[in-house]
Amino acid sequence: MKLVRYGKPGKEKPGVIDAKGKLRDCSHIVPDFVGEHLAHKHLKKIAKALKNDDLKAVSGTPRIGACVGRPVNFIAVGLNYADHAAESNMPIPSEPILFNKAPNCIVGPNDDIVIPKGAQKCDWEVELGVVIGKAASYISEDEAMDHVAGFCLANDVSEREFQLERGGNWMKGKSAPTFGPLGPWLVTPDEVRDPQDLGMWLEVNGERMQTGSTRTMIFGVRKIVSYISQFMRLEPGDVIITGTPPGVGAGRKPPRFLAAGDTMRLGVDGLGEQACRVVAYGAE
Repeated sequence: MKLVRYGKPGKEKPGVIDAKGKLRDCSHIVPDFVGEHLAHKHLKKIAKALKNDDLKAVSGTPRIGACVGRPVNFIAVGLNYADHAAESNMPIPSEPILFNKAPNCIVGPNDDIVIPKGAQKCDWEVELGVVIGKAASYISEDEAMDHVAGFCLANDVSEREFQLERGGNWMKGKSAPTFGPLGPWLVTPDEVRDPQDLGMWLEVNGERMQTGSTRTMIFGVRKIVSYISQFMRLEPGDVIITGTPPGVGAGRKPPRFLAAGDTMRLGVDGLGEQACRVVAYGAE
């Protein structure tokens, strides 16, 4: 299934995209795609209602919000593509590099991206997102997919000066408001043929910047979910973004960064597309 959240920011309702591409409401089954409502038992009820044509069609073209709401944790994996590590002149990590993004930086797939106050080096990163559906603590790689509600498209928007030149953890270059577009859909695992064989791309102002594949991930989805669970309890609704292929602005020669007025388009096979406009701080 392709699960969506639609409506005005902060007032999103849960829906699903049917076989004909029509948005249907499922708020009588779950109030929102958050936390425990992403458990497999709830998703099975939605799938049954969709199959039986028991979900009301949504009229018009409402805003599409982030495909998951209010995660407890928003976790990212750094340098997880061999070709991206090479363009960054950094060694292949021996274990996953983890950092946090602030959960309140999450926005919808077509919402504006706001350049933070004082920022000079805003950058893009197309990524595969993983959403947890069942709490995970000390799980094995073989168990990992039992804890995944689905996959989504993500853009790990980053401010490189804040991230790399100001000391401390990467989090402060990753967490500004709007730096976490997710969606348009949360796609359940049964519709993702192989999360380790998905093409991905990103364009800025119509120019292709990133072209890659999850095949070059150093640590795959099963490893990442299991690994993180050894250090913290993953909660239902938590989001993990799993790294980016080469082509980020900081890796170009000369480097290129986002400016107000730019537009980004990006996609991952089977997970839809995003289209975001970049705006200056204070102009949003």
